[in-house]
Amino acid sequence: MTQPSEILLQANAVSIAYGEQLAVKAVTLPVYQHRITSIIGPSGCGKSTLLRSFNRMNDFIDHVSLTGEISFNDQNIYAPDADPVAVRLNIGMVFQKPNPFPKTIYENVAWAPKINGLKDNMDDRVEQALKQAALWDEVKDRLHDSALNLSGGQQQRLCIARALAMNPLVLLMDEPCSALDPVSTARIEDLLFELKEKLTIVIVTHNMQQAARVSDFTAFMENGVLIEYGPTETLFTNPENERTEEYVTGRFG
Repeated sequence: MTQPSEILLQANAVSIAYGEQLAVKAVTLPVYQHRITSIIGPSGCGKSTLLRSFNRMNDFIDHVSLTGEISFNDQNIYAPDADPVAVRLNIGMVFQKPNPFPKTIYENVAWAPKINGLKDNMDDRVEQALKQAALWDEVKDRLHDSALNLSGGQQQRLCIARALAMNPLVLLMDEPCSALDPVSTARIEDLLFELKEKLTIVIVTHNMQQAARVSDFTAFMENGVLIEYGPTETLFTNPENERTEEYVTGRFG
């Protein structure tokens, strides 16, 4: 069984609504440092909405409201004096569909440091991020080629490198392998094991086998409610809740 480390990120009684529609209902969820936490559940259960709240990405959507508290390093990231830009520098995000900018590979990775005024040692920063994303050996001789020429799996690893260029403490991943083939998916999963030595990772996935393979802890959501949370092995082999058991054994309906 995975032993918890220190809690780095924590949702406390978090509810999120789109206008009058409640998407996440009073969820309390700890995220442990240097561990991978998976959030699973059927489509529309609120898992991506919850994930985006961890770095205030929902701020960009009209008529979204949040109650409760999300703490990062014991600081409420929704406090009136909290800086959402600083939050996102510490808590990076990778989306479902690879979305490289129509720029060179180098410029994709250098983009966030540049706009945040971190222009020193840029070559080293780009190289380090690409190495962390297990992409350096494949692209080191064509850094000034368009990122759009990369394969889908390479583009997704480039997006991971782009997030890593800011040296975040947490990486949020929303269905990062859903658009990829099995070989690319395996590369990303191998990468996650390496990254958790340096980072804390939260991944939303519809792929239960992936959650079972990569995560230390798993949260199962249904209709905006956190049904069950615990060590991944326990949740998949000996769940406490009947709905969890139905979902992980494929009898869910």
